[in-house]
Amino acid sequence: MFSTRTALRLPTLRPSLAAPSRLARRPVQRRTFISSTIHGLSEGFLDLAIALPFPPEWPPYSCTIILVTVVTRLAFTVPFSVWAKHRQWRAENVVVPQLKREMPSVHKQVQQQMKQDGFRGDKEAVIAEINKRSRVIAAERRKELLKQHHCSPIPTIAMPIVSQLPLFIGTSMVFSEVARAPTVLDSEAFFTLTSLSHADSTLTLPIMLGVITLANVESSRWFVSAEVLEREQQVAKWTAERRARGEQILEPKKIYQTSLRILSVARILIAAMVPGSVQLYWVTSATFGLFQSWILDYWDMRRRRKQHAISGKENSPA
Repeated sequence: MFSTRTALRLPTLRPSLAAPSRLARRPVQRRTFISSTIHGLSEGFLDLAIALPFPPEWPPYSCTIILVTVVTRLAFTVPFSVWAKHRQWRAENVVVPQLKREMPSVHKQVQQQMKQDGFRGDKEAVIAEINKRSRVIAAERRKELLKQHHCSPIPTIAMPIVSQLPLFIGTSMVFSEVARAPTVLDSEAFFTLTSLSHADSTLTLPIMLGVITLANVESSRWFVSAEVLEREQQVAKWTAERRARGEQILEPKKIYQTSLRILSVARILIAAMVPGSVQLYWVTSATFGLFQSWILDYWDMRRRRKQHAISGKENSPA
């Protein structure tokens, strides 16, 4: 009997060393700050989708993805886009006209400097030298005016991108985390998605994403004013003349638009590999961006027309 009790106590008095060795071999998963935040936001999204009072026939998780996308874009990206549009408007309607008014005095100043320097040459050489020196002075004056009116191009272009990119990446990571198995999104279908946790097998949403992105690029010229078109044609003419002389000319605007066109095709390929929840978010965000661009461009066009009407009345004889 004693030996039996002793045998029963041995496992408790002398714990086996095999268990700690097995535990030590298991990989310890440690959450970083980013992964913990993404996990917490994904749990909050699931709770929000259940708490929102959607009609019973509406898919709750799909509707919540659309709602969250619209609200975050309104709160975090629209203000910066409006801010950038104001700066662009000041650059085109304040800086450019003022620089045009100052150009005759710049040409006179250059001619006086050339006389003092004793420049000699035929008519074409004189005109080329005047244009060369005037461009340098005009570029410096343009920088001064842009700084004076707080509309430098680099912050105007960079700020909307900087404000949208972290939000886009972070939200995509949250919706990707939500779609990880096992997940309740596996049982919800939406549009051509048989499940929010799997990619669209018909490629309808990825193709829609590429088309919407391309439409955003191409429709940017729908609301361009006649003055801007005339200025672009003049710049294109100058660029062609300089290239005919053998000069290397970079056109950042064309490079930017070409890059966006390539991105439109690349987004189709990338979107085909992500879960349906992320695909739905990307399509909703791109659609919101398209309508946002149309509204801001239309508002800018109306403001230009109103300004031209006011300036026309001021310049008309009494």
